[in-house]
Amino acid sequence: MAKDDKKGKAPAVKTIRKSKKDAYGVGKDGKLERKMKHCPKCGPGVFLANHANRTACGRCGYTEFSKKK
Repeated sequence: MAKDDKKGKAPAVKTIRKSKKDAYGVGKDGKLERKMKHCPKCGPGVFLANHANRTACGRCGYTEFSKKK
């Protein structure tokens, strides 16, 4: 009989996905406020995704690189 070698796929990396509700918060006066930056090209409503060394827009590709410390 053949040996059962587990050389198949590597285990999947779990990613944390953010939803639209995480981009907004309620202020002290009861109004909605945006927590994340919005894209200067696309306008309000299109948020920039936070990566390790940059923030990027998924719609138009606008990217802001963070400064090195």
